[in-house]
Amino acid sequence: MILIDPPLWPARGRVWSHMVSDVSYEELHAFAAVLGMPPRAFERDHYDVPSELYEAAVAQGAAAVGCQELVLRLTQAGLRRRKVVRLSR
Repeated sequence: MILIDPPLWPARGRVWSHMVSDVSYEELHAFAAVLGMPPRAFERDHYDVPSELYEAAVAQGAAAVGCQELVLRLTQAGLRRRKVVRLSR
């Protein structure tokens, strides 16, 4: 299932949602392509979706969920890829 959280994340002069799949990355990429999302919008385990596309994503079948539920379901599915923090020497 495709999940999307509310557009709450400000960056680069816009507000963004996160969109994930709790099934597979293939499902996520296919859904993003239908929305017209460019591949560069994919980051590790999610797409950054501008607020202007939030309603379209929900209309296409994405389940609107809260931020915590999104992360929980992504983690439970084994699809969570955390950001690697590298310590400089």
